[in-house]
This record gives sequence, structure tokens and C-alpha cells, in this order.
Amino acid sequence: MVAPRVADLAVGLTTSIGTLPHDDPKAAVDFVLGLHPRLPALPQLPNRSTLERRLPQAAWGIDGVTVQSDGSITIDHRRIDVDAPYRDPSFSGAPFVTLHAFLDALAERNGPAKFQLTGPITLGVALTSAGIDPRAAFAISATVVQSRARALLQLVAARAPRVAPLVFVDEPSLLACLEPNFPIGVDDALDLVSSVLATLEPAAITGLRCSPRGGMTTNVDWPLVLQTGPAVLAVPVQTHASLVAAASSIAHFVDKGGWLAWGTVPTEAPLGSSAGLLWRQLSAVWCELVQGGCDASRLRLQALVTPAGGLGRHSAEQAEVVLELVDELARRLYDQATGLRLSVGA
Repeated sequence: MVAPRVADLAVGLTTSIGTLPHDDPKAAVDFVLGLHPRLPALPQLPNRSTLERRLPQAAWGIDGVTVQSDGSITIDHRRIDVDAPYRDPSFSGAPFVTLHAFLDALAERNGPAKFQLTGPITLGVALTSAGIDPRAAFAISATVVQSRARALLQLVAARAPRVAPLVFVDEPSLLACLEPNFPIGVDDALDLVSSVLATLEPAAITGLRCSPRGGMTTNVDWPLVLQTGPAVLAVPVQTHASLVAAASSIAHFVDKGGWLAWGTVPTEAPLGSSAGLLWRQLSAVWCELVQGGCDASRLRLQALVTPAGGLGRHSAEQAEVVLELVDELARRLYDQATGLRLSVGA
């Protein structure tokens, strides 16, 4: 089997971030296949079960860690073993019902599909907060997330063998690693994330998303984030100032073939923005990035379009409106990108 490559992605693809408002897995899967069929995204359904939230899914299957029905975790320190293997490699537990519905729908698919995993920094912070010694917590999280990454790739290969997985590591806690009291050093944090991406690379296109709460954070150290080495980086348009400040790093990233997944439609604010306004905001970011050294064609040709965050707090009708806006922006991106490509004779 030939490993999927980011260069194989099509211009102007759209996808979603993760959470949806549905409480029925089949309905959610039908929703993503209908709204962004060229790059469907694995839904997470916290309204179906709190176990489908980021941290319950991440903590599931760790020896000595019990995930409660409300999504909280409790620790049995007598059973904590840094060297214990990750359990539930088949994702048979309650947090993964929708994963199996998604794979059922992809069984005959020939093309890309998006998945996500909670990253080792975010899981390590949660385990530390639950009472595990930081050194043990991050050692456990490193082992568990890498094991889960390998298990996910094996499951996709077995259940949907012609699917090219794009796997985003969801790592909001990476942004906090520069804080003075963060439990591990910056280099250690970067190594943990890089190791997971390296684990995924042989059989997946790797992505990284590290913006909490729908991408509303504006001060992001993008050069630091890029040191982890993803093939695709999620960048909310709301981080405009930080993106422009990092123009040289972003230019280097796209020049080497990296793609940017533009979080274009806000999900933490009332819906009311028109596609025209959102397009002007995205175009303004591109304009300033080009002034900072980025290649205008690459910014458009190596781009995905997404909402800024998950849609689990919206109604199904609102989620559909968001994804229709995303689709309209992607059509404009495609038209502009192909025009630029023709103009330079590519």
C-alpha cells in the first residue's frame, strides 16, 4: 500500500473539526458525507454521550484510570503503571461508537477521510490534574497516544482499506508549554507531539490542531507549533495577528509542501457573518502573509477550509449553515487558486 501524501489532496477541500450536535451516529455520518463528501470528518457526538468528548476518549483504556459516565476521570494509584500497555486497541469501548459507524460508511470509499486524536500534552495535563505525578503522567500519555495512533491506523486499514487517512493531533495544551509553571519543558513537549506525528506518518497524512475553544485564541506562537513537523496545520483566521507575525515561518512551511487548514467560520459567536465578509477576512490574512514573504499561489493551492471549531454546541440546522458557509468559501478559494495557477502556467 502506498502511503498517502499531502500533495495528493485536492485544492479547495472542505471538512469539519470534530464535534457535531447529533445524538445518532448514523445521522451524523450521513451529515458529514452529505456536507463535505470529498473529505468527510469523523464526528464526535458529546450530545449522544459525554464519553465522546476529547478527554474521555483520550483517557479510555489506561490502566488505573477510570472514565466515569459524566466524562470525568478517577485514578487508582495502586494500578498506575507507566509501562502498562494501552488496552482496547480495537476501540470497542463506549467512547468510540461513532468511530465504528463512520468506518462502516467508509468501507468502500476510495479517497481521503479525516480523523483526530487527542495529543499527549493535553492528555498528560489532564492526568496530572487528576493527581498523577507529572513525570508519570506524561510518560503514560506518550505511550498511550502513540499506541492509539498505531491502533487507529490498523483499524482504518482493516475496515476501510482504500481510505487515505488525514489524522489531526488535537493538542490545545501545547500552547501553554511556555508558561513558567508548565509541568514539562518546552523541548520535551515538542518531542512528545513530534513523536506522535512520526508514528502516524508511514500510513497517514499528519495534521496538528492546537487552538482551544473554536480557534478564538489570538496569541499563538506559530513558529513553535511548526517545530513539531505536521504536514497540515490548522490555523484559525481569528489568529490573524499571530499568523502575520509568523509569516516567515509559514512561508518556509508552505514552500516545503505544508498545507494550512483555514478555520474560516467562527463557531463561538452568533451566526450572522456572510460569506462575503468571511472571504474578505481570509483574503486580508493572505495579503499580509504575502507581504511577509509567503507565496500567494501556495497559500491558496495548499489550503483546506474548515469551521474555526467544533459544532457540538449548535443545532443541526446551525451546523449545516456553518458548513454551507465553509463550502462557499472553498468554492471562492478554488476559483482563485486555479486562476493563479493558470496565470503562472502551472
